[in-house]
Amino acid sequence: MKKIILPFVLSLLALPSFFAQNQRYINEVFSSITVDTGIVYSVNNSVIAASSGFPYVQTGTVPQAPALVFDFYQPENDTLEERPLIIMLHTGTFLPIIYNGNPTGSRFDFATSQICQSYAKRGYTVANLEYRLGWNPAAPTQADRAASLMKAVYRAIQDTKSAVRFFRKDYENGNQWGIDTSRIILCGQGSGGWVSLGYATVDKLSEIQLPKFLDANAAPLVDTTVIGDWDGIGGEFNIESNLGYSNKIHMVCSMGGGMGDLSWLEAGDVPMIAVHCPTDPVATYTTGDVSIASIGVVTTDISGSYDVMKKANLLGNNTVFDVVNSGNDPYTVAARAASLNAQGSSDIGGTVIGAPVDNVFPFITGNPFEAAPWDYWDSTTTVNIALSLGLPAAQGTQAHVSALQQNPDKSIAKSFAYIDSTLGYFCRRIVRATNLDGLTSVGELTNNVADFNLYPNPTNSNTIISLNLVTEARVEMRLLDLSGKEMLAKNYGSLVGSFNDNVNTSNLSSGIYLVELSIGGSKMTKRLVVE
Repeated sequence: MKKIILPFVLSLLALPSFFAQNQRYINEVFSSITVDTGIVYSVNNSVIAASSGFPYVQTGTVPQAPALVFDFYQPENDTLEERPLIIMLHTGTFLPIIYNGNPTGSRFDFATSQICQSYAKRGYTVANLEYRLGWNPAAPTQADRAASLMKAVYRAIQDTKSAVRFFRKDYENGNQWGIDTSRIILCGQGSGGWVSLGYATVDKLSEIQLPKFLDANAAPLVDTTVIGDWDGIGGEFNIESNLGYSNKIHMVCSMGGGMGDLSWLEAGDVPMIAVHCPTDPVATYTTGDVSIASIGVVTTDISGSYDVMKKANLLGNNTVFDVVNSGNDPYTVAARAASLNAQGSSDIGGTVIGAPVDNVFPFITGNPFEAAPWDYWDSTTTVNIALSLGLPAAQGTQAHVSALQQNPDKSIAKSFAYIDSTLGYFCRRIVRATNLDGLTSVGELTNNVADFNLYPNPTNSNTIISLNLVTEARVEMRLLDLSGKEMLAKNYGSLVGSFNDNVNTSNLSSGIYLVELSIGGSKMTKRLVVE
């Protein structure tokens, strides 16, 4: 295990002067961080060497199946004893770097390590996680390819759950890493985003035995008697680890991830947010097939960030973010503008993108097939990685050239810009979802208020604002659409006790709106659905 002290790297982007620069968990407030590398959290069986005649090899025994380890980032000289934990999951299409045809796909990727550093400078602890890879994109049938990819996602979910249990086990035995186990957040890039979304939603056998997850003989593509269940328990070829501790997480942040089936998402699942390029050629922005040009359709009916967040919002899982989404910080404003810009355009599958949806920030770059504008690599390093894996230099060069087709204007400055936008958008919502802002409930911004409700909600003609104030306060109301446009405003003057107001919504288009109350200088916000 090696410890490294990383110097402060000045941000390439200056935030507007009106935005506070010293708020822990929102801004970078630490000048340096420490990184502990290569900490083993689990051991399991990998299929990565199946093509060589070995159905399973234990992690850590061959270079292509690395040990299940994490690198731990934390702010240097932090005085807090317990800090929220970000578990970072890298990209890579579930194949090793270069083997996957890309110059990225490792926890050592430039963007992944920079994201971990930036989180740590904001005051979080970060575990940059290695998880099992391996599937067969050259399988002869679409069903075989789908089964192989689904099992790769499934194994990675098992590994991530073992890592969460590892940290809870450590917490019970001295808390070496200074974790606050009541605030554990998954953040995944690309395939890591798939793992994060699956982790948060797959929790019953029926979900992995939907008709599309059965073979021609109606047998499950994922056999839990062989591979174990979604918690990593049982299975003939599964090695259980860190048992006896909770898998619970508190939030998911997805960067271009997808969900195996939208039905997995149910009321009560953890809050989730995303950034995603509508031009992503693999993880579609709405719902469609996963296709790779060289092999065709891999799996069908996969949902990307737009459809996932739309459903999560409607289920009420993301209500905790309403007060942030009604704000005017530069990242929320940018997300609103980008969502309006994306409306009416088509994603890679040809689906027309609908009205703006909260909690997803569409990254519109101008490149027709871009998926990860935060990525950066250089050709020399890519070739050297190929050589270190025993591959010809030409394979590294080809990976570099292939990636340029999606990100032709890649640069360090561009990478930092999109990392800044991603974490600027994510961190405000992490703070709200995990109650780092000290609020005891959604929108509780003033001690004047005993109760604030909207009913009926959803509505089609009117809704009643019901308010109960403990002490006298001046009250104003604004009704906003999701772009922040004011649809209605009222000044109620000074109020105390119970108060009801009937708001006519019959002239509003169907959609989601925000009712914002300003009470004695503080604000409370609730979501209103108009049918």
